[in-house]
Amino acid sequence: MRARRVAILEVASAMLRERAVADISLRELSERVGLAKSNVLRYFDSREAIFLEVLDENWRAWLGLVDEELARRSEGDGPFAGETAVATTIAETLTREPLLCELISTMAAVLERNISVDFARVFKRRATDNTARLAALVSRELPDLAPERATHFAGAVFVLVAGLWPFANPTAAVATAMDELGVPKAEHLFTDGLRDGLVFQLIGASAAPGR
Repeated sequence: MRARRVAILEVASAMLRERAVADISLRELSERVGLAKSNVLRYFDSREAIFLEVLDENWRAWLGLVDEELARRSEGDGPFAGETAVATTIAETLTREPLLCELISTMAAVLERNISVDFARVFKRRATDNTARLAALVSRELPDLAPERATHFAGAVFVLVAGLWPFANPTAAVATAMDELGVPKAEHLFTDGLRDGLVFQLIGASAAPGR
């Protein structure tokens, strides 16, 4: 049973690297796996549950990368140099993980809309643990930051990704219109916006009264 689950998740991951979540049906995924839809649903609640499992796998892998990158980060001089370095590191690692960003952007609005209560309990517990781990990494690097503010920042990371990522992947028509208007490329809006947003969030968390 575990081998079959792993095979389904591997196929789902491969398909997600080819196209967006909205463009992948359970029927097509099942055909790629070589199973009937009813057999795939023996292992997972729904199409959405499969993608949430992929999200969790990539989320945990990304946290391992963040751990390594933060451990060897360098920071400049001046006020809030530590906060700037930590936030920039997190932003840069996320921009190298388009699959994770795609899944984060659809998590609340799409993927969590078609799962059972039992699976929701499991997934939200994992999500809480993953958020807590990111907060712990931030606290490790910024020990003067209150734990509750590190937790708030960890949650804000995913809110910013979810909000910015769709704009980084416009339709062909929107991309053409943006070029005609001289607007910066969508991918630049994402990378720059995420970095700046996280830097401002973390500096604000550190500087706010009652720290």
